[in-house]
Amino acid sequence: MVKIQNRAHILTEKINPKSQMIDTLSTEQIIRLINEEDATIPLAVREAIPQITAATEIVIAAIKNGGRLRYIGAGTSGRLGVLDASECPPTFSVPPDLVQGIIAGGWIALRQAVEGAEDYPEQGAADCQAAGLTAKDVLMGIATGGTTPYVHGAIKYAQSIGAKTIFFTCTPKEDLGLTADVIIEVLVGPELITGSTRMKAGTATKMVLNMITTTTMIRLGKVYRNYMVDHQAINAKLVDRGTRIISELTGLSYEDAYQKLLEADKHVKHAIVMIKKGVSLPEAQRLIAEHDGFIRFAFDDNNNDFPTSGK
Repeated sequence: MVKIQNRAHILTEKINPKSQMIDTLSTEQIIRLINEEDATIPLAVREAIPQITAATEIVIAAIKNGGRLRYIGAGTSGRLGVLDASECPPTFSVPPDLVQGIIAGGWIALRQAVEGAEDYPEQGAADCQAAGLTAKDVLMGIATGGTTPYVHGAIKYAQSIGAKTIFFTCTPKEDLGLTADVIIEVLVGPELITGSTRMKAGTATKMVLNMITTTTMIRLGKVYRNYMVDHQAINAKLVDRGTRIISELTGLSYEDAYQKLLEADKHVKHAIVMIKKGVSLPEAQRLIAEHDGFIRFAFDDNNNDFPTSGK
């Protein structure tokens, strides 16, 4: 029997006075109220930027040292972790194992609620062990209400093997009963529908996870200027995007850029270096590796070399 805990003091479980008559409002009034509350989320995230920065630096250092990032959560939190992780390989051409999400209840929980799965700390630990978590890795626990036993068990297991830990919550950290290397506290306040953390807390979670992985990938050389240069063009949309990036950064026509992309086995970054340095694909690969994945070396004037794309 799982011990029941009175969670009335948890911020995400409190009643929002703005919505106590929400069931009497018109459709448009409800939507406007939701929109007004959503507008407060970026401000709450902004307050946590120092902690988000510290967490991101931990992730960058771990990956540079051969480690990986693992998200773990239950319900909405778990699904958002899996979502962010799954978007890293196509966006930044990283191995699927580099960033992964672990969700209470397993893959079935991505499509339907498996609510009881979050009640067992030992399962969180077991799932981390099954996922091969090591001391080189970073485990980021996501629990907007702060108390999820599954996530607490996972964090404690990670700490026991020497892995770095990050904890994301939307309730004051003093209520957690847990420590981590970094605690990211985004206080979005009570939900319009009491306890429905799929709303403001979920949106805040998505924003923070995007910040962490996007910043990490930029710092690892996956982006040049604001171009997604380290993606492999594996579908028609990405082929077009890659072709346009090559054209804009090198001055080649769209057609010539497309041909160069094909020569580079559809790797945008490789094609750019091949063009800018006049080298073969193997040499471009060697040069990129020599510069730790960054391609700024390929441009003669790093500040001003921005050719007009060919037409």
